[in-house]
Amino acid sequence: MTLQIKSKQQCRWDLVSLGEIMVRFDPGEKRIATTRSFEVCEGGGEYNVARGLKRCFGLDTAVVTAFADDPVGRLLHDLVYQGGVDQSLIRWVEHDGVGRAARNGLNFTERGFGVRAALGSYDRGHTAVSQLKKGDIDWDEIFGKQGARWFHTGGIYCALSSTAPEVAIEAMQSAKRNGVIVSYDLNYRASLWKSLGGKKQAQEVNRRIAPHVNVMLGNEEDFSAALGYEVPGMDEHHSAFEVDSFKQMIAKVLQDYPFQVVATTLRKAKTATINDWGAICYHDGKFYQAQNRENLEIFDRVGGGDSFASGLIYGFLSGQDPQWSVECGAAHGALAMTTPGDTSMVTLPEVLQVMKGVGARIAR
Repeated sequence: MTLQIKSKQQCRWDLVSLGEIMVRFDPGEKRIATTRSFEVCEGGGEYNVARGLKRCFGLDTAVVTAFADDPVGRLLHDLVYQGGVDQSLIRWVEHDGVGRAARNGLNFTERGFGVRAALGSYDRGHTAVSQLKKGDIDWDEIFGKQGARWFHTGGIYCALSSTAPEVAIEAMQSAKRNGVIVSYDLNYRASLWKSLGGKKQAQEVNRRIAPHVNVMLGNEEDFSAALGYEVPGMDEHHSAFEVDSFKQMIAKVLQDYPFQVVATTLRKAKTATINDWGAICYHDGKFYQAQNRENLEIFDRVGGGDSFASGLIYGFLSGQDPQWSVECGAAHGALAMTTPGDTSMVTLPEVLQVMKGVGARIAR
């Protein structure tokens, strides 16, 4: 079934996302445990999609989140401002002086190099956004009166607390009432689910959410850990056989859930800095595969999947066909991993060049 996307004329926003935005601390070439300085930026799985659609693709996006009102929250606020995402839906929570009641999330991430894998360390307990509850957000005001074409959230947000999935489902139900496309990135993170019931609870939550989703995103690990599906012949490497196995798994998934689109990146990590990179998308009974880029050089892999999602979504929002959309997502994700930080720093002309196979000669 083809996605029925509302026209821009009906809507204030092309996309609204729901999720946590953290301060990312990047030790550069050093390690978290040994550095004496960090670069900071903002990031968060759901927010990264909205930011990519704004900064690279020029669409109007907003984020629903919450910050504790302290200097760290104001830093995040300023970073979001620089990213161009509409901040009018951000909620502010009073800070108690030390963050006992609510605080802002921190994310320490090493990029990795060669045989040393990237490493992340979260510091995001009892954050302001994790405490959102059903009824806190007027979703019908957002999706109905002001208008949005697309709503995006994911498994990272839903793993933050026991109330987060209820907020997400409430948002999705309102989106459906108002004719808004719903996308969801499974994004399974074992560290987030560890104290909330592990894989069993993740699967229970995501199985409740899945019936509300039009566009489901996730790699083979996500579908296995977060929804409980097995991919036949799966191993740590991406291969032609694995693509066939993924197709078999999607056939099983579609028997249980009426997703209109299912998409994933295909990554083979040869080292932290050399990956094979591709993507595949199911839409309306067919599979569409982006060109595979072998030995792609990675500067910072964090956010590559989110940038894939924003490129894919841009394709659909701009009326392109599924093949173009998956190629756009794969190209945008590849480019996003050539710069530091979680978020995209590339331009639409650069994405189009990569899609056309234009080389990396200097532009001047």
